[in-house]
Amino acid sequence: MSDPAENQPAGYVPPEVWAPKTVYGGAFGGLNQPVSGARFERALPVGRHPLQLYSQGTPNGQKVTILLEELLAAGHAGAEYDAWLIDIFQGDQFGSGFVEINPNSKIPALVDRSTDPATPVFESGSILVYLAEKFGAFLPTEARARTRTFNWLMWQMGTAPFVGGGLGHFYAYAPFKIEYAIDRYAMETKRQLHVLDTHLASNEFLAGDQYTIADMAVWPWHPGSLYGVYNTHAFLAVEEYVHLLRWYEAIAARPAVARGRIVNRTSGAPGSFLRERHDAADFVQISASWAR
Repeated sequence: MSDPAENQPAGYVPPEVWAPKTVYGGAFGGLNQPVSGARFERALPVGRHPLQLYSQGTPNGQKVTILLEELLAAGHAGAEYDAWLIDIFQGDQFGSGFVEINPNSKIPALVDRSTDPATPVFESGSILVYLAEKFGAFLPTEARARTRTFNWLMWQMGTAPFVGGGLGHFYAYAPFKIEYAIDRYAMETKRQLHVLDTHLASNEFLAGDQYTIADMAVWPWHPGSLYGVYNTHAFLAVEEYVHLLRWYEAIAARPAVARGRIVNRTSGAPGSFLRERHDAADFVQISASWAR
C-alpha cells in the first residue's frame, strides 16, 4: 500500500501570520476575499408579492423554494412570491442591495414586505422556521414532534458544510486533487448518509410520521447534492443506502418539490429550469423531464 503522503503537494509550511495570495485556482478562487461587505452598488429588484426571495437553485436555495411551493400547494395564497436570481458564480451576492439584507453575502435571503417595516430574513434554516411559523405549516406544534423537527433541521445546518465546503469542493472544484482532503470528507459524508439511512429504516420522515421543514432542508443535500452539483453519487456508492433512497424518491415525487427544485436553477436540460419565478402561471410550460 502506498504512503498517502506521497500523493500530497510537498513543501508548504504555514506562515506565522496568514495573508491572502494574489491569485487562487479553482472554481471560486476569483470570488473569495477575507473581508465582508458590498463590492459594488446594485439595488435589488422588487416584484408585486409580499415575499421577495433572492437566491439561486443550489441545495441551500432549493430548501426555501420547496417550502414556498409546498405552502402554495397546501392552499396558503399568502405564500405567493417573487424569486430573483442571485448568481453566486458571477458575484451577485456582493452587490450593495443584497449585502444590506444579508451581511454574510450568502444565498438565500428573503424579504417579507407584508410587515411594516419589511422583515429581512437570511440563513436557509432561519427562513424555513420563519415561513413555517408565519403560515402555521410543516412545523409541528406538539412539543416532542417540534423538537424532533428542530433536531434534524439543526443536524442539517451543522453537517451540510462538510459536504458543501469539504467533499464537494475538493472533489469537484479544487484546482488539483488532494487525496487526504477527499478521503477526510468522503469518510464524514458516508457517516452522515449512514446516520440518515439508519434513522429512516424505522421512520417515514425525519421527524417521524410527519413531513416537515426538516425533510425539506435535508433532501437537497443528502443525497441531492451528491447526485447533482458534485456528481459524487457513484464515488460514495449512494445506492447502498436503501432506506435513505426510499425517503428521497418519495419526496422527489411530490409536485411541489419538483417545482421548488428548479426555481432559479442555472443548469440542466433546456426547459428544465426557471431563472426567475413570479407567478404560479410561470410553471405551465415547464418540462417535467429534468434529470435527477
